[in-house]
Order: sequence, then structure tokens, then C-alpha cells
Amino acid sequence: MPEIMVFAATGRTTEQKRGLARDLTDAMVKNFGVPAESVTVQIIESPRDSKAKGGILFCDR
Repeated sequence: MPEIMVFAATGRTTEQKRGLARDLTDAMVKNFGVPAESVTVQIIESPRDSKAKGGILFCDR
């Protein structure tokens, strides 16, 4: 069944993650026609000092 993986820097609240999981699940149900119970959403967090964009660590942004 469908699985969605989200990579993000740490710092989001549990409520924000709940909302994201809900919205991604709803989109999968709508667009792939699968039951919500079959959708897995995994949020993979990295410490802000272990993730960089444009050569700048997220903790330095």
C-alpha cells in the first residue's frame, strides 16, 4: 500500500505533523483511490545541525 516519506529538519510541533499526515493521507485517498487506512506517512527528522541547504546548515540560517 502507499507510503509517503517526508524529510524535514526538526522543529515542527506534534499538531503540525498531525495536520500534515492528515492532509497527505487525504490527497492519497483522493488521487490514488485507496482507503485511508492503507496510507502510511513517515516523517523523518534531522537535527538542524545535520541538514544544510545551499551549503549553509539549517541551524545557521
